[in-house]
Amino acid sequence: MTTTLIIGGGSGMGRVLAAALLTRGESVVIAGRDAARLEHAAASLPDGDVRTRTVDLADETRVRELYDFTGPVDHVVTTAVDVSGAYLPVAGLDPRLARDAFDIKVLGPLLLAKYAPGLVKESLTITAGFNAHRPAPGGAVIATANGAIEALVRALAVEIAPIRVNAVSPGWVDTDLWDRLAGDDRAARLSGMAARLPVGRVGRGEDLAEAFIAVSRNGFTTGSVVHVDGGQRLV
Repeated sequence: MTTTLIIGGGSGMGRVLAAALLTRGESVVIAGRDAARLEHAAASLPDGDVRTRTVDLADETRVRELYDFTGPVDHVVTTAVDVSGAYLPVAGLDPRLARDAFDIKVLGPLLLAKYAPGLVKESLTITAGFNAHRPAPGGAVIATANGAIEALVRALAVEIAPIRVNAVSPGWVDTDLWDRLAGDDRAARLSGMAARLPVGRVGRGEDLAEAFIAVSRNGFTTGSVVHVDGGQRLV
C-alpha cells in the first residue's frame, strides 16, 4: 500500500489531500504542530489507514523522530505554513516572526530532505506560492520564502536523487487559512480575486490535491515547480 506523509495535514490543502489519498485506498500520516487539530481532522477523513503525529518542522530532533514514527514512506508532502509574521510591511518587520515563517517554509523542508534518504522511497513535494513571481506590498517575507523554495527543489533534486523533489505553487485557495488572513473580509476578498483571475474563480483544495498527486506520482518529474494558481501570477 502506498503511504504518504503530509505535514500540514490537519487543515487546508493538506487535509483535502489526505482525504483524496484515502479515497484512492492509500495510507496517510498527517502531521502538524497542533495535536487537537490533527485528531479532529483524522476523525473527519474518509475511512482508511490514517495516523497522526505532532511535529515542529524547525526542530531537527522532532523531524527525525517523525521519520522514526512513520518508518519508510513512499511520498512526503509539506503544505505547512506559519502566516503570523508572513504578511507585514518591511517597516514593521518583526525578525522573530519572519524567522518563524522561514523555519516552516524553508528550514523544515531542508530537514525533511536531510533524513529522507533511506526512508522516503519516491518523492518530496514542497508548497511554494505565486507571490514569488507577483509579490504585493506587505508580502516580502512570504515572497522571499516561496522564492527560496523554488531554488531549493532544484538543489535537492540533484543532491538527494533518486528521490524526486518538486514544488507545487498555488495562488489563492479557499481554505480555512483565510479565516486567519482576512477574518470577516474573507468572502469579499476571495470574490474580488476571482473576478480578476483568467479562470474566473479562486482555487479549491481539490485543485491542489490533484496537483500534489500528479506531481508526486510522475516518475519523470523532478526539480520542477508546477503552478496551480488560476493564472494569478499573470494578472
